[in-house]
Amino acid sequence: MYPDTPHQITTPTPWNPPQTPIRQPMILPAEIPPGVDWVTLPNGVRTLAYTHSIAPQQVPVTAPQPVPAWAKTTALLAPTVGGGIAAGGIGLSYAAPGLIAMSHALWSAAALIVAAVVAVPVLLRTARRSLGSRTGPGAGQGGGATHITQNITATGLFGRANGTINHR
Repeated sequence: MYPDTPHQITTPTPWNPPQTPIRQPMILPAEIPPGVDWVTLPNGVRTLAYTHSIAPQQVPVTAPQPVPAWAKTTALLAPTVGGGIAAGGIGLSYAAPGLIAMSHALWSAAALIVAAVVAVPVLLRTARRSLGSRTGPGAGQGGGATHITQNITATGLFGRANGTINHR
């Protein structure tokens, strides 16, 4: 480059690395100050750098709390209620045949009551007709029944009612 220079001057650049490697001074681990540590950079070079030491956070330990009274009561009642329900189910299973028999008996009693409600008026009407044709006014003429007619009138919702009764 320069004709009067006996040697060539070059500056080290990334495209023109120096001919002799640069030697870094060695640091002993005891000489590293606190807060400085070896780190690896993204290009793979290991170097010293300041680091933030993150201490693990201590979780405050609390004293165990006593169990509340309502929780103890509920815990004691739960098996008792469950046992009562189980006992009721067992009792129903033993009582099922008797309950079925009582159901049949109740249906029979209901049928008897319905038959009595229908049969008693029919029997009374038949007995009245047979007795009425033998005795009473107009015997032998076929009609002995008495007819009563009522006529009731009232004015207003709570007015006094008047009525007449006619016998024939």
